[in-house]
Parts: sequence; C-alpha cells; structure tokens
Amino acid sequence: MRDPQAMGQVALVVGGESAEREVSLQGGQAVAGALERLGVQHSMVDGPQRLLEQVAAGHYDRVFNLLHGRGGEDGALQGALRLYGVPVTGSGVLASALSMDKLQTKRVWRACGLPTPDWQIATAADQAELIAERLPGPWFVKPAREGSSIGMSRVVKRAELAAAIERGLAFDSMVLIERLISGEEYTAAVLDGRVLPLIGLRTPREFYDFEAKYHADDTEYLCPCGLPADTETALAELCLAAFEALGCSGWGRVDLMLDEQARPWLLEVNTTPGMTDHSLMPIAAAAAGIDFDQLVWQILTTSEHS
Repeated sequence: MRDPQAMGQVALVVGGESAEREVSLQGGQAVAGALERLGVQHSMVDGPQRLLEQVAAGHYDRVFNLLHGRGGEDGALQGALRLYGVPVTGSGVLASALSMDKLQTKRVWRACGLPTPDWQIATAADQAELIAERLPGPWFVKPAREGSSIGMSRVVKRAELAAAIERGLAFDSMVLIERLISGEEYTAAVLDGRVLPLIGLRTPREFYDFEAKYHADDTEYLCPCGLPADTETALAELCLAAFEALGCSGWGRVDLMLDEQARPWLLEVNTTPGMTDHSLMPIAAAAAGIDFDQLVWQILTTSEHS
C-alpha cells in the first residue's frame, strides 16, 4: 500500500436526499471505519450540497463518493467536482449519467449488440393497455432512474400493469417496462478493470427486491456462483464489455439474468454499489482475496484517474 497521507484530506460523502439515503448512511459507517484503520485523513459529509460548499472553501483534496441514486450517482456531483478540480472515486460525468438512466443504458447496449430484454416506456398509468399490446407479458416494471429495486414490480397479469406503472411513477416521471426474464440472477462486481467472482442471487421472494437486498436473512449469496468455469468467464467478459460500453470506470457492478435456455440478459449497471454488510461488492471482493479495508483502499485509488 502506498502512503495513505498522500491522499490528503478525503471527504466521504454519504446520505443525500435520494430514496437510497439509509443504505448510503449504513455503508458510510463501514467505509469510515476502514479509512480510519488505513490511516487516511477523512471526514464524513452528508449530501452533495454540503460537500460542494466545503469543496468550494478548499477543505478537501479528493472525494470518496458513496451517494446512491440521483444527486450523487447520476453525473451531477461528478460534473461539479470536475469544475473544482477535485478528484472523485468511480465513473465520470457521462458514464454516471448514462448508467443511472436505465433507458439510455439499454439503448447503448442495444446499439452495441449487447443482450438486454425488450422494453417499453410509460409516463402515465393509462398507457398500460397500449404497452401490453406492444410488449407481451409478463413484465418487470421499474422507475427509469432509481436503484436498490425501489418502486419495482413483477407483473404477471395484464390487469395489474397499470397499478405497477403507478407505483413506479411515484419515484420517477418515467417508468421502464421490460420483458420479464425467468431464470437465475447474477451480479458481476468490477474493480479497476477486473471482474471479481460472480455472485448468484437466490431469494424466496418474488424477486431480489429492497427487502431481500438489505434486510432479509433468507437471501442466499452464492460465491462461487456454481456455474461452470468457462460459462462464468464468458459472463464476466460480457459484463465488462457492458460496463465499458457505457464508459464506466473505477468500480461498479453489472446485474444480469440467465434465462431458462441459459442465455444472458443484461439488466443494469451500478456505478456506486452498496457497502453495507448485506452488499454484494464486499462479498465478491472477499471471494477474490480482497478484505474490506483493501477494497476501500482500491476504490479510493480510483479517484486518481478522475
């Protein structure tokens, strides 16, 4: 490890006002503990507005971004920090904006020939019937610019589609309706250009929702994921290609499904994954022989490329 003092004064930005605030705060406590053990000078700052006020006053040399959702993961913070010349962990402005918007993510992937489920978009619940005619069910409905499965619904019956769209619109002005993929879910953590061991996700719930991600004790995280080695290698290459197609860098996570014919379907990219005790990034890192403190250090060093 290089000299932690060379990182200068680090702002660990957490919380904010997005729907994922509590997840960010929980992860921030864990990351702050690691920075303390590493000997990195740091302060925890709640939200992007307070952070930028302190950056403008010259208080920080770099930023460890642990904000999830809009205002921290969507390119806005990255752009502001670039204007101040303060490096920040993770992806840059364009990649953060693209990956936060699930519609634009899918458009880029489709243009690059990468597999992602067919979709429609809705801005009002009364569009449900037209969407059902254009895209046969079942469906997966999600806000276009939220994370942590907030506002998402699995819809099997046509009569339930409008209500699911309405739930999604409570969190965003646009909702994405995807063709539902039946099969197994996996996630690939990316750290500084390397794909860590894939994790298989198993839950007795309808899908891997917010409760399954952060609170449930019956969610299974399979790492090793149980796939044949050549299959896992191929999926890792696909996920890295999906990550790089959006211009993402530093660290992040790519979620995908394998359908009943074992065909892969890319779902989304997270450029600031969770760092709680239920989070997937630390699990994948541990499987690769990287303990939590080492993981935090490696994420921090990604700020040197911003």
